[in-house]
Amino acid sequence: MNITNGVNVSVETTCENQIQEITYDGTEIYQPPPTLSETLTRCAARIDFSKTSLDDLKKEDKSAEDDVKDSSQFQPSLWPWDSVRNKLNDALTEICVLSDVISIAKDKRYLVLDPVPEDPDEIKPIVQVYSRKKALGQAAQVLLSGAERLRNSHSEQRNRNVTDFHIELLRLRQNWRLKKVSNAIIGDLSYRTAGSKYGMSGTFEVTKAEDLTDEEAASGTTGSGNNGLPTQSPKTTSSLRVIVPAELQGVAYIKVITQKDQEDLCTANVNLMGHGPNITQQAGVWQKTLEFAQNVLFCKELFSQLAREAIQLQAPIPHVVIGNQIRATLLPGIQLIISLCHSTTFDSSQPGPINDHDHVLEHSLHQLLREVHHKNSHHPFPHPTSGPLGPSKKRMLAGPKAADRESLLEMTKSQTILEQIIAQAQHIFMRKRTQYVLDTLARDVKDPQIVSHWNAMNSPIMSCVKINIVTHGYDTINRTSLVIHVKERSLKCICRDGRVMHLSYEPQELRDLILCQINSHQISCLLNLARCMAWTVLSNSNNLGIGKVEPLGNASSCLLASPNGDRMIAVQIRCDPQIDVKVYIARSPRPDFIPNPLVPEKFWENLGGHFKEVRFDKIEGKSFLNKMEFLMAALTSNSV
Repeated sequence: MNITNGVNVSVETTCENQIQEITYDGTEIYQPPPTLSETLTRCAARIDFSKTSLDDLKKEDKSAEDDVKDSSQFQPSLWPWDSVRNKLNDALTEICVLSDVISIAKDKRYLVLDPVPEDPDEIKPIVQVYSRKKALGQAAQVLLSGAERLRNSHSEQRNRNVTDFHIELLRLRQNWRLKKVSNAIIGDLSYRTAGSKYGMSGTFEVTKAEDLTDEEAASGTTGSGNNGLPTQSPKTTSSLRVIVPAELQGVAYIKVITQKDQEDLCTANVNLMGHGPNITQQAGVWQKTLEFAQNVLFCKELFSQLAREAIQLQAPIPHVVIGNQIRATLLPGIQLIISLCHSTTFDSSQPGPINDHDHVLEHSLHQLLREVHHKNSHHPFPHPTSGPLGPSKKRMLAGPKAADRESLLEMTKSQTILEQIIAQAQHIFMRKRTQYVLDTLARDVKDPQIVSHWNAMNSPIMSCVKINIVTHGYDTINRTSLVIHVKERSLKCICRDGRVMHLSYEPQELRDLILCQINSHQISCLLNLARCMAWTVLSNSNNLGIGKVEPLGNASSCLLASPNGDRMIAVQIRCDPQIDVKVYIARSPRPDFIPNPLVPEKFWENLGGHFKEVRFDKIEGKSFLNKMEFLMAALTSNSV
């Protein structure tokens, strides 16, 4: 504006725009002023359409008409059509306004028919600036303190040879199941993924070892939950502290013993230690602590399952469960004892007689547990995608294959873990008893030789052994073979001629069978040797009913004639607890034959004389066939 003295003065409006943003360098960005459309929208939003009535509109029209009349009275018309033009102009104005209102009402960007909002509280820009600066300062302080803490932690780890916490936690997650509950890291040692229903909790807690004691820093041990299992680390110290429950601390294993009259026949220990991949050096020193804890949980869960099955099973002789011990009867006089051994202190030497430890039984039990775990975690297809996984593949296909009632009943039969352990223990005992009988006979019987070949590929409840009975130096003439299937409570013997004999668990039956086979082998070899030396076989019998009656064994005999027919040999072999061999010879013509008038022909002189026993033990030779060969050769040369 211009003043009388000619000085120019510029007048500016005060800056009422709000601060929208403050950059990191302190620059303030203001909110731009609203446009005309935004101003119209804001003004229209303040109109309360619900309070406008028809009477108000009529009053406004009436007051407008009165104003027009008053003006017409005082202002004369300058143009005859002036009134018409004014009305048309008013009508056009109203139509334009109506058109604008309709367009604004249709477009939601300009008009929103909402209730009139309340005016927000006025906030001073300078207060908002100060609050934002204070918030930024606090956030910066938090970041700086965190960075300083990480820097100090890394420097302490380098000085104390402590491994990185996050690396250790990553390795722990690779080997164990972890989850975060509130502000703590909780792990799980249970076997629920394998269908376990054991109620004991297997959770453990993982924390960061913030402050190590002087003894731990000097010895290199980590916090292992005070379970008496310190882990030595010569170079570095773990930054993790694993805390396991008190009931899972220590060392545990399940001891399986077979006893006969309070004498241990064989033992086996079942646990998880030493049967999995040793990843202690790779994963961290806390691995051993968790392995021991999981082993304790495994042993307790397995023993609980066996005890529950022992009570439910209906055996001829009931099983007994007392404390941490289960007693079951395998055979008459033979008991199976399953004990849970748990010690809170670590001892590398497990108790128990080392000489009686049976590694085969231990391997069979571990194989059984692995098979049960595999069946629980790997269900055969087809199986439902949801719902309980109970029926097997055969039962699911029973309908399409039209299975009968007997087949369905056979499918429902299943053995519990305790029944399978008892069956394997019975088989182990039967196999040991069979080995003892064969080894005893092979030691006591020098002629012939007994050679046993055990099959290396056996099942946990059946083994196979092939027995060859041969005579040293005469194995090409004849050999006697038989196969014995060792089962749980019986033996199945298959001879070379196809005969099949079923024996019970009594060892004397197997001993009698082997002695009978030795007896038959000696006679068969003698007959083949006689044919090779041109001697004639007059008769032979494997069951000779002569001599005194023995409670065990039988007698076999054969009668041989020389090529000229003037010599005969009678051999008798009795299968007693000790093999007894007797040899008799006879010659012709008879030296005591006296001709008389009743028997004038000398044809009868060729009849054989009385048999005389030979001192068989004085004949040269290492074996029965060797001595018989010398005897037949001597008799043949004398007859010539």
